[in-house]
Amino acid sequence: MTAAQPTARHDEKPKASEEGAGGLPGELMIWVLIISELVVFGAGLLALLATRLTDPAGFAEAQSHLHRVGAAVNTVVLVSSGYLAALAVRLAAARPGLARLLLILAAGLGAVFLAVKASEYAALFAQGIGTETHAFFTFSYLLTGFHAAHVLAGMVLLLLVAVRPAPRPVGVAAAFWHMVDLVWVLLVPVVYLL
Repeated sequence: MTAAQPTARHDEKPKASEEGAGGLPGELMIWVLIISELVVFGAGLLALLATRLTDPAGFAEAQSHLHRVGAAVNTVVLVSSGYLAALAVRLAAARPGLARLLLILAAGLGAVFLAVKASEYAALFAQGIGTETHAFFTFSYLLTGFHAAHVLAGMVLLLLVAVRPAPRPVGVAAAFWHMVDLVWVLLVPVVYLL
């Protein structure tokens, strides 16, 4: 005689791994990753601001070499991409084909972001400006380069979940992508505008 299998009750609450920590989309580990990445970027921004206090005029002059229009374009590009990823999350269950297209478009906008960023780097290199030129450029290249690496990782993640756009993995990828958006929105005023 075999033991009766327990039946799932309809009034049971989903496990934390099914709905995410505290109702957040995705898994707990993606939120640990997102928070740790935000802490790393936050520490970098604080270090830049603290170093700026030692040479405000030098930082202002160095900052004048950056391409603010490119930064504005990239802000619109990333925010638009984040919007597409959010739409994909909403449509993943009901319309997976459309969710797939939105994820691919979001990743494509990530490629546009990287192209604009690469053209800015090329313009700076053409002027002979590298990480050793001034402390500002050390921070600028470090922070924006690290962010660009996250854009690339996010694009890969979006494209991977686009293969089979189920709600859960799409939610995880979109959460990471929104972190990438948020970091850029924090970087722009500190690196390009202050």
